[in-house]
Amino acid sequence: MNDKDLQWQVKSSEELCKTPVFTINTVTSISPDNNEGKYVVLNAPDWVITVPVITINGKKHFLLVKQWRHGTNKLSIEFPGGVINQGEDPSCAALRELTEETGYTAKKLKHLKSVYPNPAIMSNKCHFFLAEELTNTEKRNLDKDEYINVLTVDEETLFKTMGKDENTHALMSSAYFFYIQNQRIAE
Repeated sequence: MNDKDLQWQVKSSEELCKTPVFTINTVTSISPDNNEGKYVVLNAPDWVITVPVITINGKKHFLLVKQWRHGTNKLSIEFPGGVINQGEDPSCAALRELTEETGYTAKKLKHLKSVYPNPAIMSNKCHFFLAEELTNTEKRNLDKDEYINVLTVDEETLFKTMGKDENTHALMSSAYFFYIQNQRIAE
C-alpha cells in the first residue's frame, strides 16, 4: 500500500461543544475503501513550550514552573508555556509565555521542533523553543487563574526526575527530549 491508499477524505464536520479551551467536532470521513465513519476531533489553538536554560556556578540549569493542573487534580512541574494567541507568531508566544510565567527574558531563542500532541483526536500543534541568555526582569504577568512558583533545576536532577512524581506531563518530556536532541546535534 502506498501513502495515498491510507488517506481518508473529510465529508463533513459538525460542532458539538465550544469551550474557552477547545471546540469538539464530530467529523464524518470516508475511508480509503469508501466506508464512512464518524470521529471526534478536538480543535484548539496551537501551544508553545519554552525550554529556558541558565548557567549557575558554571552548571546548566532549567527554569521550570510548578502549578496546579485540573485534569490530574495535582501539582505539575513544567517548562513555561501556553496557548498561542490568534495571529501571534509561535516565537513571540514563546518569549511572551517565558516572561509572563517566570519574569525572565531571552536574548537567544531557537525553534527546536513542532509536533501534534495527540493526532488521533486533536488538530493543534505544540511548538518547542530553546531560550538562552536569560535576564530576570522580576516582573511576571500571570493570568488571573495562574498561581505559579518558579523553580531552578540542574540538568542531572531534571534528567533523574523526568517522568516521576510531579514531572509527568508528557509534553514536558517531549520538550526535554528535543532539548537533548538539539544538544547532541550541536556537538
